[in-house]
Amino acid sequence: MHDTTSSEEQAVAAAPMTPSADGARDAQDEADRASTPEELWLTAKEQEAWRTFLYATTLLTDRFGEALQSDPEIGLALGEYEILVRLNEAEGGFLRMSELADKVVHSRSRLTHTITRMEKRGLVERVRCSSDGRGRQAQLTAEGQALLERAAPTHVRSVRDLLLDVIGHDDLLELGRILGRTIAEDAPIAVGCPAPHEDAPARS
Repeated sequence: MHDTTSSEEQAVAAAPMTPSADGARDAQDEADRASTPEELWLTAKEQEAWRTFLYATTLLTDRFGEALQSDPEIGLALGEYEILVRLNEAEGGFLRMSELADKVVHSRSRLTHTITRMEKRGLVERVRCSSDGRGRQAQLTAEGQALLERAAPTHVRSVRDLLLDVIGHDDLLELGRILGRTIAEDAPIAVGCPAPHEDAPARS
C-alpha cells in the first residue's frame, strides 16, 4: 500500500503542536483577570498574592520578634516592645488600658496578661486613671523607659535589614499606602513623639 501523503503534509503532521497567538493571549488574560464577589473564589494569581502576603507578614513578624528576644539584655516580645513605644509616645507616659489595647490591636484579656508579665519585670505599672479615678491605666516606669532606649536600635536595625533595605524606600511607602486602604482613616498609626533613644528623659 502506497503512502499518498505529500512530503509537505508529513512535515506538518510531524511538527509539534504550539498554541496560537490568540490562544496564548486568552490564557494570559484568564490568568490576569480579577475575580468577582459573585464568584467568591480567588483566581490562581490572586491566591498566590494572598499567600505571599500571609507568609511574608507572618515570617517578618516572627523575625522582628526574634531580634528583640534573642538579645538577653532586651528579652522583649514584639508586642511588649510596641506597648513600651505607645506608652512612651503618650503624654505623661500612660494610657487607659482600653485605649492601649486598641492601639496595639490586643483583646482586653490579652493585654491584661501581657501587662501583668511586664509588671513583674518592673517595666510598667497599673494605676487608677488620673483623670477621673475610674478604670485602670498602664504607666511606663523608669525601667521600662531605659529598656526601650536599649531595644530601639535593635528593633530599627531589624526593620531596616529585613524590610526597608530589601524593598527600598519608595516601595515601603507604597506598601504603607496600599495597606492603609484596608484600615480605618482614624486608625492609631500616627507617629508620636521622637524616637526613644533620642535623649528622652527617663520617667519615674
